[in-house]
Amino acid sequence: MDYSNLIFSQMGHDSSAEIVIWNAMIRGFAFNGPLQECIRMFDEMPRRGLKPHNFTYPYVINSCCELEWYGRGKRVHCEIVKSGFESSYAVANSLFNMYLKMPASFDVGLASNCKLDYARKIFDDMCVRPVELWNQMIDDLETARSFFETMPQRNVVSWNSMISSYAKHGKFVESLNLFVQMQSEGVNPDGYTFVSVLSACSNLGDLEFGKYIHYLIGDLSQSEVMVGTALTEMYAQCGDVDKAFAVFIKIGKRDVFSWNVIIKALALHGRSEEAIKIFLLMRKTGLKPNDFTFTSALLACSHGGLVEEGHIIFNSMEKDHKIIPKITHYGCLIDMLCRNGQLEEAMLLVEDMPFKPDVAIWGTLLGGCRVTGDLKLAEKVVEKATEMETNESGVYVLLSNIHASAGQWIEAADARKKMDEKKISKRAGSSVV
Repeated sequence: MDYSNLIFSQMGHDSSAEIVIWNAMIRGFAFNGPLQECIRMFDEMPRRGLKPHNFTYPYVINSCCELEWYGRGKRVHCEIVKSGFESSYAVANSLFNMYLKMPASFDVGLASNCKLDYARKIFDDMCVRPVELWNQMIDDLETARSFFETMPQRNVVSWNSMISSYAKHGKFVESLNLFVQMQSEGVNPDGYTFVSVLSACSNLGDLEFGKYIHYLIGDLSQSEVMVGTALTEMYAQCGDVDKAFAVFIKIGKRDVFSWNVIIKALALHGRSEEAIKIFLLMRKTGLKPNDFTFTSALLACSHGGLVEEGHIIFNSMEKDHKIIPKITHYGCLIDMLCRNGQLEEAMLLVEDMPFKPDVAIWGTLLGGCRVTGDLKLAEKVVEKATEMETNESGVYVLLSNIHASAGQWIEAADARKKMDEKKISKRAGSSVV
C-alpha cells in the first residue's frame, strides 16, 4: 500500500475528495493492512465532507473485527443505523460476522448470549440470507436446531454444523440420529461428517455403528487423513485394537495425530512394547513428535514396566526435540516408577519437578504406596494432598483401602470419617452399557 498511499497523497484536492477514491484506499488497507489505516481514513472522511456508504462500511467493520476493536465496531454500527445502510446485504453481513466473533464477555453486565441476540436481529432483518449465513447461525445448541429446521435450503455444511454441535456438547445419540436423517434425505456425507459421527461412536462405544461408517467410507487410501485417524480412534475406543492398527496401516499420508492415536491405543490395551516400536518407527520417518506423542509413549512405558525406556524417552524430550516436559509427562514418569515399586525415586522426582504437584500426582504416589504397603509414606502423601483442600475422594479412599489391606480397620474408618467431615462424597460409577 506504500505506492498507492504515495499517489493518493499527491492527488489534488478535487481528486482526493472523491468518495470512490477514498473507498478504494479503505478497501486496500482492509485487505493489505495496516488495518489501523483503514479506520483512520474512515474517521477522516467526515472532516473532508465525505459521507460513507454501503461500499465503505463493510471494510471498516471487518477491520474492527480483525483488530478486535469491538467497541469501535459497535460505534460504527450506530453510524450505519443513523445513515440507513443497515439493510444493505454487504453491510449486514459484515456486522453479522462481527457479532458472531465478538467474545461473550465483551459487554460487561449483559447476558452471555447478548452477542448472539445482536447477530440474530441482524440475520432476521436481512433481505437475502444465503445458506452460508444459515450455517453460521448453527452454533448455539439451544437455538441451533430450530434454525436448522427452518432453513429453506440445507447443504452438507449445514448438516455437519448441526451434527458436530451435538457431538461437541456430548449429545452423541442425537448426533447419530441426525446423521441417519441426513442419509434418508439423500445428502452425501463428507470427511467432516464422518469425523463427527465417528467421534460420537467412540464416546458411546458403539462399535456396530462405527463399522457401518467404515463401510460408507470405503477405500481409506482415498480418504483424508483425519477420517482415517478418527476411524482408528473409534476402533481403539471400542476395544478392537487389532482393527484399529489395521486401519492405521492403510492411512495414506499419516500425520502426527494418526501416530499419537495408535501409540496411545496400544499403550492402553497393554501392548506397551508394540507402542514403543511404533513410536521409534515414527521418529525414523522424520515426523516430529509433539508433547501428546511423548505422553502416549510414556504411558506405554508406565503400563508395560519399561523403566529404562521411559527414562530415555523422557530425557530426549528437551534434549533432542526441544519440548519442555509438562506436568502430565512428569505424572507418567512418576506413575511408571510407582508401578515398579520405586517410591523413593518417585518422591524425589515430585520434589525436584518444576511444578506444584496436583491431586493426580499425589493419587499416583498413594497408589504406589498401596502396591508396596508403605503406610508411613502414604500418611505423608495424604497430608500433602489435604493441604490442597481438594474435593477429590480418591486420595481418602485409597488411604482407607491401604489401611484395610494391612488389617488396620480403625485407621481405615478414620480415613473415611475425614471424608465425611470435609463433606466429600465418592461419585458412583457409571457405564454407557
